[in-house]
Amino acid sequence: MYEEFYGLTARPFTKTPDPKFLFLSRSHEEALARLQYAVEEKELILLTGDVGCGKTTLTRALMDILGESYRIVTIINPVLTPAQFLRALAKRLDIDIPSVHKSDLLDAIYEKVYQEYEAGTSIVIIIDEAQLIPSKDTFEEIRLLTNFQLDNTNLLSLILVGQTDLRKRLNHKAYIPLKQRIGLYYHLGPIGQDEIREYVQHRLRTSGREHLLFTDEALKLLHTYSEGVPRLINSIATSALLDGFAHEAVIIDAAFIDAAAREMSLHGYSEN
Repeated sequence: MYEEFYGLTARPFTKTPDPKFLFLSRSHEEALARLQYAVEEKELILLTGDVGCGKTTLTRALMDILGESYRIVTIINPVLTPAQFLRALAKRLDIDIPSVHKSDLLDAIYEKVYQEYEAGTSIVIIIDEAQLIPSKDTFEEIRLLTNFQLDNTNLLSLILVGQTDLRKRLNHKAYIPLKQRIGLYYHLGPIGQDEIREYVQHRLRTSGREHLLFTDEALKLLHTYSEGVPRLINSIATSALLDGFAHEAVIIDAAFIDAAAREMSLHGYSEN
């Protein structure tokens, strides 16, 4: 639609977690480094962040970084009972076991993980949207996976990814056994005001345009209205580009950002 008009080869502000669009802000770079460390050390890590901060995109980037010696298992809808969780995990590990008993499933999963370890492959389990896990009992099954270890090493890595409330939930005394197994924590923060220009430029460059398309005032407002949340930045920028295209504007100025914020009913939009 607007791509050709603005000299783009792709839409720069899509909401899909495409790792090639990942901009490594200070916070995102630190988060990715901790994820890599957790995988290398076969630790359990808790990654939290507000809605739209880029947590899922980071896990996709991690998958791209890891080599063939890692096998990634992802669970993106963890609204599961303990038995359902174990069956889902077994299925993703290509385990064909008719038993519905949890102990049999755990034994089969352990055997598979150990076989992969013996073959030189490390299992990495990523549980996205972990705040949706419905019960303490399902978290207990996750904790039991951290028992998969030899005398000198763990056999798998676990990455729990969730919204901010997940950390508060795990602070409850009922989750102490699981919390004690968490080796690393990281809370993903927003894009800084001083990083918004680089973020937008990275997105545009990845989409085929070298020259910045937004004025300085537009970028300032873009950060103000989005509060640095990447998903909101993308939504506002896309709306502004569509509006700019409709008006045949070759540059996106503050008026287009203001109009987008007003249309989206974002807090703090200008009434002028």
